[in-house]
Amino acid sequence: MKQSILVTGGAGYIGSHTTLALLEAGHEVVVLDNLTNSSVESLHRVERICGKAPTFIQGDIRDRALLDSIFTRYSIHAVLHFAGLKAVGESVQQPLTYYENNVSGSVVLFQAMAAASVFKLVFSSSATVYGEPQQIPISEDCPTGVPTNPYGRSKLMIEEILHDLAISESRWSIALLRYFNPVGAHPSGLIGEDPNGIPNNLLPYISQVAVGKLSQLSVYGDDYPTVDGTGVRDYIHVIDLADGHLKALDAIASTQGINIWNLGTGQGYSVLQMIEAFEQAAKTSVPYKIVERRSGDIAECWADSSKATTELGWKAKHSLADMMQDTWRWQQKNPNGFSE
Repeated sequence: MKQSILVTGGAGYIGSHTTLALLEAGHEVVVLDNLTNSSVESLHRVERICGKAPTFIQGDIRDRALLDSIFTRYSIHAVLHFAGLKAVGESVQQPLTYYENNVSGSVVLFQAMAAASVFKLVFSSSATVYGEPQQIPISEDCPTGVPTNPYGRSKLMIEEILHDLAISESRWSIALLRYFNPVGAHPSGLIGEDPNGIPNNLLPYISQVAVGKLSQLSVYGDDYPTVDGTGVRDYIHVIDLADGHLKALDAIASTQGINIWNLGTGQGYSVLQMIEAFEQAAKTSVPYKIVERRSGDIAECWADSSKATTELGWKAKHSLADMMQDTWRWQQKNPNGFSE
């Protein structure tokens, strides 16, 4: 059914790919983004891919008057909430910035939604809410722990706020999507991950070294209790992730309360394994050096996503090779990201 969807942070990496998927599915999309860590060019590229453009509003989720005007002007049916700061290392250095932006901003958004009687929400959460995992693979039954950094704590705080909201008002229908490590790009090479400055995430760092933008990769620690001493993560293609958001949006149309789904592949890869896979896809070498562990990182985690498969009919379809090839295509076509 065609609906009008508000996508906060919709010009960002995951938001732009999900905006594309929504448009391709026939929805009307309103994107709200302050462009702190994104570019409106991503939305122009979305239009090039699918022939349709979202409505774009430059602004901040902390601006209540702006939110009220959006809900008044557009018949918003549901909200997909991506807006937020997301760098683990930066969050350790600037915790107040992360709590003010991510947590306070989300509260303002939820207040505006309730005032407009919009109670359907898909929230971009994170596997970091599990903290140091009690077991691997990580299922939704695993308790949330003590996240190891302010970024993860901000996500868990928002989840707890949403649990309280669902208890207080039965009209709320909320999907908490705890996803693991998004990578890859659209196969067209037109949209992908375009971080500001030196990347905080592994694969953009690898690809920028491979294209010659950075001299070498820093591998943060080789003394973890893992297969080769480097951190192990569950990497999921951003196209699969976007599809998961559409499946969740469909699911909450006929449910109430809180629904939690992990989105991952169920397979963990170490940093060194990722470097090797990228070198095979790009047919080039990626120089790297081992440096000290990064504050807030954990040794390993990967997902049990069987609940999403059973309840949403969703499963990650893209292979590690797909992730590498699509990332390399994006990086080669856009060595300077969207700033060209």
